[in-house]
Amino acid sequence: MKYLLLLFCSITVFSYSQNTGSVVGKLTDKEYNNEPLAFANILVKGTTKGTTSDFDGLYEIANLDPGNYTLIYSFVGYETQEIPVIIVAGKVIEVNVPMGASAAALDEIIIKAPVAQRESETALLLQQKKAVEIKESIGAQQLSRLGVSNASAATSKISGVSKSDGTGQVYVRGLGDRYLTTTLNGLPIPSDNIDKKNIDLALFPTRFVQNVSISKTFSPNNSADQASGNVNIESKIVSKNKDIGLSFTGGVNSNVGDGEIFNDFKVTANNEDLNLGVYSRAYSQDELSNAITEQGWDTRTTSLPLDYSFGFNVGGKLGESKKVNLYLSGGQSVSHEYREGEFFEYDQGNLRDSVPDNDNRRWLRTINTTGMFHSQFKINDDNRIKLNTFLVNKVVEETYEAGRQRSTIVFEELDPPSRGNQFVRDQNIKNTILSITQLIGNHRFSDKNVLDWGAGFNYVIANEPNRIRNEFNILNDDANTAENEDGIVQFGFTGGTQQRKSVQEITDQELNARLQDKIILKESEDGDDIYKLTFGGDFRNKQRDFTSQFIGVTEASRGLFTIPSLDQVSEIFTQRNFDIGALRLQELPIDTYQGELTSFAGFIDFIGVFHKFTAQLGLRYQNDEIDVNFDVGNFVNQQTGQSRIGNSLQNYERLYPSFNLKYDINDKMALRMAGSLSQTLPEFKEIAPFQYVSPENQVTQGNPDVEASKNLNIDLKFEFFPSDDELLSVTAFYKRIEDPINRGLQRGGEDIFSYFNTGNEARVIGGEIEGRIYLIKKGDSLPNLKLSGNVAYLNHTQDLKEIRDDNGNLIQTFRYGGMDEIGLEGASDWITNLALTYSSGGKYPFEITFSGNYASDRIFSLGAPRNQNQPDVFLNGEIIEQGVVTLDFILNKEINEHLSLGLSAKNLINPTVRRFQRNQSSVTGIPSKDTILTYNRGTNSSLSIRYKF
Repeated sequence: MKYLLLLFCSITVFSYSQNTGSVVGKLTDKEYNNEPLAFANILVKGTTKGTTSDFDGLYEIANLDPGNYTLIYSFVGYETQEIPVIIVAGKVIEVNVPMGASAAALDEIIIKAPVAQRESETALLLQQKKAVEIKESIGAQQLSRLGVSNASAATSKISGVSKSDGTGQVYVRGLGDRYLTTTLNGLPIPSDNIDKKNIDLALFPTRFVQNVSISKTFSPNNSADQASGNVNIESKIVSKNKDIGLSFTGGVNSNVGDGEIFNDFKVTANNEDLNLGVYSRAYSQDELSNAITEQGWDTRTTSLPLDYSFGFNVGGKLGESKKVNLYLSGGQSVSHEYREGEFFEYDQGNLRDSVPDNDNRRWLRTINTTGMFHSQFKINDDNRIKLNTFLVNKVVEETYEAGRQRSTIVFEELDPPSRGNQFVRDQNIKNTILSITQLIGNHRFSDKNVLDWGAGFNYVIANEPNRIRNEFNILNDDANTAENEDGIVQFGFTGGTQQRKSVQEITDQELNARLQDKIILKESEDGDDIYKLTFGGDFRNKQRDFTSQFIGVTEASRGLFTIPSLDQVSEIFTQRNFDIGALRLQELPIDTYQGELTSFAGFIDFIGVFHKFTAQLGLRYQNDEIDVNFDVGNFVNQQTGQSRIGNSLQNYERLYPSFNLKYDINDKMALRMAGSLSQTLPEFKEIAPFQYVSPENQVTQGNPDVEASKNLNIDLKFEFFPSDDELLSVTAFYKRIEDPINRGLQRGGEDIFSYFNTGNEARVIGGEIEGRIYLIKKGDSLPNLKLSGNVAYLNHTQDLKEIRDDNGNLIQTFRYGGMDEIGLEGASDWITNLALTYSSGGKYPFEITFSGNYASDRIFSLGAPRNQNQPDVFLNGEIIEQGVVTLDFILNKEINEHLSLGLSAKNLINPTVRRFQRNQSSVTGIPSKDTILTYNRGTNSSLSIRYKF
């Protein structure tokens, strides 16, 4: 109806003017089932006269003098078409044009339409080419080809980015979690894990994602709390009148597929409270003591631990006017993992804890249930409002055992040690419920003034509702030998909480908002922006409430009970044994901390285009206040008997200048330079001195004295675009970080980790090479072969400082082992990502991709002196995570326009993840490099089916 109305109006108007003619029509997208193609360009060749197709693909060029013309139809990533037309006075000529994907080079037509809506690799490359800042993106189209299932895996396909198999962290240019920020549609989003600043990007399946981009240089409209970049996820939007699909994936992990593990996969005692991915909590924190006798302590097993996921999406444009767009997507994924490996702990070069390879076992089960709702209301061509809602329910069920084979020593209670060994079991369910709600508006007041705004509310509940821990001694029958026959099992007896249940609750609430106005001050005749001014501000308030409590069980007298079996612990923890006084409850004080981050900022950004030279100058004012109040009595200081109670209040009010310079050598090559100042704020968990105990009994706690870092960033980049979907680039960068924050071992602590400003300054000098080129050029219905890859090298170091008083007396030192400098925590010297993709071509091609990643050794934690007066003798060295190579295989086959199949094998090499520690004997002084942790994650093989209606 709209098209007919347009045609009718055009005929009516021109019936009054017999001296000119016009052309009307509709552009359709052959790549999307002939859906309307919005924002394409139509230009009358040889003139500046033209137009842009509207949201329904319709266009009109009026008041053309009679004669012969050639119309040029173009859109990013699509074949440019030139169509001759003859204009007759008083007539309306109709030209409808279907547009298909392009294999040609980028032409010189200026694309003014917003290309961020596109998902193709071609469109994103052009966006990268046109952008002033150094920015790289990967879209849904490329994610599908690489077999990427979520946003986390997507980031590792971008140059200079790696992901740790050991910690799951994403590293950009060698800098980890604390140096990144993550946004969704430009608004900040929360972390789902107390240990992380950024959200686990694996929670965003690719059906939610339009593209993932990383801005590696600071822009004034983004938070200054970054040193390596900002990861932004653009959520899926409606691109068709009807968009309905279903998907299902099934697979298995090779470690889990082993016969014994597959038939009896171990889960926690609370597994029965987990149904359909939803955990039903039986006891609240103030009732946790009831769980001691009313809930079990013994693990359970499940069979057929297959991995699977299913998802759906349904959306479209409603009504004849297509003003309302709706998109709903949801699904669930279930994965299983089993690990075996070694664990050792050293103190001053002496082995303390020892868990051999066959006695250190971990079972992991993860269930992610996700939902997304997107709606867009088009008030008119100049005003749009979007509502985005994301819901995540994540359950991680972890069961850990060490010592079942009676070859483990993990706590020092037996004297002599030959009297026996120890057994440790830790059962934990982590349940995170996360919601993100965003309201976003776009208003075009004129061709030279556009206002964007957004507001968001984030809410997170992250609980460990009933963590169970047992520590036992398994005694030898003969105390004078190391022989273990039947073995007598008794409770551990140190500390009163070795048999315990604990609860941890986190509630985060955040309000955020942004407002920015773009004004074109001067524009060239062909529509290029010559001078553009952007200004605005943003606000963020994040509040956290944290509580934790331990309830231990002790015997009335040591050795009173003998455990009948490692799998029959519940028979001891009965109400009768408490009633008769044989067992006692030990409730530790509740640990709490409250954190609040208040941040507000204003910015101004100027862009000027001077022929081939573009300059962006920006300035951001940002005020950040971090207020953390803590009352942590759980782990009492054994010397003073006092708990840690206090407050850490920090305020940072600074100006952050930035510049981006770009010189277009020609239409295919450009040279860029960028510089900025930024900061790195400490997180709540890095400040609050709560001690979190890992299953291996390693402790991590915050440090109220840690402070923000200041960063200087400089980048130089050369880009070459051989064609519209090929790229070659070389980048050099430099970063200087004042007061760098590092995770390190505490001085005097035995495997206690904390966070420190370990040095006065760190620097990173690096380079990147990236390429996306065709080894066999693509053509219509012809096979092609494409190589995509990047290599990054980093040279990084930081000083290790000494802190002295006014009289020169040493207060604290971070130097040890004769070192006064060391590399940055989390940084790898080399990072490599490669992908080779073969496509058969044709209407329904199949694609085969081999992709590999490598990140060299990185520091997991800095070491520390055991005695600061003799740091070269008494020390615990840094812990290194060894670099590994990963290799994936992905095959995708389109059966027809509705059905496609996928086959993948991830982590084919299945390398051993290894951490080792640089140690030195305090007795002999002999240095050593000792393995402290090993495991492998197995190969994940899966088959997927996708159907589009």
